[in-house]
Amino acid sequence: MKVLVIGGGGREHTLAWKLAQSPKITQLYSAPGNPGMAAISECVPIGVDAIDELIAFAKQGQIDWTVVGPENPLCDGLVDRFQAEGLKAYGPRQAPAQLEGSKIFSKRFMAEHNIPTAPFDVFQNATDTKNYIEQRGLPQVIKADGLAAGKGVFVCFSQEDVDEALNEIFEKKSFGDAGLEVIVEDCLEGIEASFLVFADGDHALPLAPAQDHKPIFEGNKGPNTGGMGTFCPTTTLSAALQQEVINTVVQPVLDGMKAKGTPFKGILYTGLMLTQDGPLVLEFNVRFGDPEAQVILPRLNTDLIDIFEATEQGTLNQLPLSWDEREALCVIMASGGYPGSYEKGQVISGLDQVGEDVIIFHAGTKQDGGNIVTNGGRVLGVTALAATREDARRQAYTAVEKISWNGAYYRKDIGIN
Repeated sequence: MKVLVIGGGGREHTLAWKLAQSPKITQLYSAPGNPGMAAISECVPIGVDAIDELIAFAKQGQIDWTVVGPENPLCDGLVDRFQAEGLKAYGPRQAPAQLEGSKIFSKRFMAEHNIPTAPFDVFQNATDTKNYIEQRGLPQVIKADGLAAGKGVFVCFSQEDVDEALNEIFEKKSFGDAGLEVIVEDCLEGIEASFLVFADGDHALPLAPAQDHKPIFEGNKGPNTGGMGTFCPTTTLSAALQQEVINTVVQPVLDGMKAKGTPFKGILYTGLMLTQDGPLVLEFNVRFGDPEAQVILPRLNTDLIDIFEATEQGTLNQLPLSWDEREALCVIMASGGYPGSYEKGQVISGLDQVGEDVIIFHAGTKQDGGNIVTNGGRVLGVTALAATREDARRQAYTAVEKISWNGAYYRKDIGIN
């Protein structure tokens, strides 16, 4: 069996790493891949948005399954295009992918199907947004409607925060068309948790829950990032809470999408705030979380190909998942200045000093001659598995301390809170 992974970040490296373990796969490709993925797959220089080229490659190479990592090609209809050509692609089609592609669509869908989430309203300019926030009271969260690589969310505790957010969105147009409209919603208090399921249109197969650390600084302070570290499993989502989320969130999503004639097949990621009023939805993603994938997939024993095929056949309810009993923890190493501006091209050293008990997932790297250099904000995900979270944490940070480049930054409290 030949499999193609689309993408070149940490999530895609993790997917490729997991797929490389499948005895069913004879050839693994990555497009465009990264230096880490090149060690376990054949990288082809095709970008994630070059759908015509990807289709041509899949046809010519007789690819059996294409796995889509990032959200942009899913929201652009890559799966629709592949399936129209008779090619198998794992991930939701364009219509249900709007759960992530448009926060306005997502919130209105939740309201329509009584899915618990924060009160919200929609605005197209700064003046109306400010007036609403003044009436509603702070704190509020302002979100750009479209895809913004995890950076279009502003938690506003002061008028200065509001002004800064609206300036970025409406004046500077930092998010382009993604910021033509905004969602404003109440700021929820509680504990954040990530809950992912495989979905086949009718059935949901839950994955082990993980907990992300999004803010850039220790103590969960500072601006949000795409994720600075994570661990799995998390005790914040008990078995009873997981079942509540399936009943009140996940199944209503699947039923609602099916009723619209756009069944959801793929990964449904629910970002939750566990409040005193119960779990409320912060956001949906339609693919693996990054860096949640870096701690969930290393613990998953079940072959991903079996999951893809059960999804296609609508039989996920007949496929039990098998898990490694060890705990996993991932520390993200980032470029200095992230999530703001940062330099690229810094030579990374120490990658060969890390022991076999730790997995290094490449997120923002590239090959430059004989060196591997930084090529993004989040550069590496350092994942360790051990009998306890504390042991995994110790192993991960021991490895992190051996890796360096000019300006390297990482949080030192992943897994503590």
